[in-house]
Amino acid sequence: MYNNAAQAYQSVEKATLNGRELEAKVLTDAAVKLIKCQENWEIAEKGGQLNDALKLNQKIWSIFQTELLAPDNPMNQDLRTDLLRLSLFVDRRIMDIMAFPDSEKLTAIININQNIAAGLKGVATDSD
Repeated sequence: MYNNAAQAYQSVEKATLNGRELEAKVLTDAAVKLIKCQENWEIAEKGGQLNDALKLNQKIWSIFQTELLAPDNPMNQDLRTDLLRLSLFVDRRIMDIMAFPDSEKLTAIININQNIAAGLKGVATDSD
């Protein structure tokens, strides 16, 4: 019963979020998954949670790349270029972690996700 209620809530939440709010939520959720992997490194690495969290982040940033490269994207060209460079850094970091797992390497992706999410929500972060 709880699972059905949670799924219903998530469906309503998705339907009511605008684009920026949804992007912020997705980035925040992905950061939380990486944080949980850091906190439970041995279990996450052996149990597959690390791989799942990295694949999720990879998927999110691939979608961002596609949107940033779209010819009809209304975003300022300089900002698009900066975000694309950032996405390439995230891609390289994910590949590095997959090849050479290290919990400390997750911190950069976590911080990037959290800061971009905060920016989308218009909220200042601790690192500001």
